[in-house]
Amino acid sequence: MNLRLRRAVAVLAMPAVLMATAGASPPVRQGHPVVGTWRITMPDGSCSETYRIRSDGTTLVFSNEEVAESTFSISDQPDKDGFYKEVDTIVKDNGKRDCLGDVSEVGHSSTTYLLFHPSGDMFLMCVERRTDKCLGPFIRVKGNAI
Repeated sequence: MNLRLRRAVAVLAMPAVLMATAGASPPVRQGHPVVGTWRITMPDGSCSETYRIRSDGTTLVFSNEEVAESTFSISDQPDKDGFYKEVDTIVKDNGKRDCLGDVSEVGHSSTTYLLFHPSGDMFLMCVERRTDKCLGPFIRVKGNAI
């Protein structure tokens, strides 16, 4: 294979290689209820977290001074009890403290179960497929605001 052809093949293959090495998640289907911008406020009102959940399987989170990015996968449809299984992995963090005073660890992965309100504008994030161990509600932010 001549040098010019090898370069062309390498350039054409580069996006696929970069996506594979970046651990890109499969995209979320169009119209999935999780896609959008969500906000949760601490019960005492002292701090809020904003989650920008994208259809490409990535999330950008603002919490207190922390800015974190993650990749995620989520079930396409809810289970018989209405829960969507989500697996989220932190891929980038600015090393600053979130609303709880914690710093997210890059590489940390967590599994949660999301339960949406029938309106589609709120959800609970639960550690099990039960509503007694949940955070929320996460409220949909309308428009393009973060």
